[in-house]
Amino acid sequence: MDKYIYDKNNGLWYELQGEYYLPCLTLPSEEEKPIGIWGQQHLRYLKEYHRVTYTNLLTNGSLNAYLADIDEQAKNMFFRLKEEYADRRDVTEQLKADKPLYGYRN
Repeated sequence: MDKYIYDKNNGLWYELQGEYYLPCLTLPSEEEKPIGIWGQQHLRYLKEYHRVTYTNLLTNGSLNAYLADIDEQAKNMFFRLKEEYADRRDVTEQLKADKPLYGYRN
């Protein structure tokens, strides 16, 4: 038996695995973007609670771009909320230098 065969009907190559021919499938390539902590947390969430969405993003080659976008959005929101909190509490650089533990409760 041949190791590889080509099916003209569907245009796929098949590889002999044991006694069966299995299709030779590959995932589409995608640009690798760095993913921070927020993207990694969202990836864990997708794998655990939304397997269909995870699989769809993985197989169509857009998982990395999606996670990088989620990471960027979450990072921006975090810094915006941190700034809003500092403005509300009147926290300045001078205050942080003078009283490093200002605002913490024992």
